[in-house]
Amino acid sequence: MGYVTKVQLIKRAKSEQWYINVPAQLAQALEFEQSEAVEWFIEDKGTLALKRHKVPGSVLKKKP
Repeated sequence: MGYVTKVQLIKRAKSEQWYINVPAQLAQALEFEQSEAVEWFIEDKGTLALKRHKVPGSVLKKKP
């Protein structure tokens, strides 16, 4: 199942910023935290990958 979102552009006098918003349902399912650092990778012109540096543990993993 995918979530469709739009790329947004904010143009200023001397710069521009591009934004891609993560839908709330997706962010909650991935357990994102406020101000969490992530890293983007370009696989090809059709695939943008997101890597997390701090991944929460699995709720299904057995604990000793």
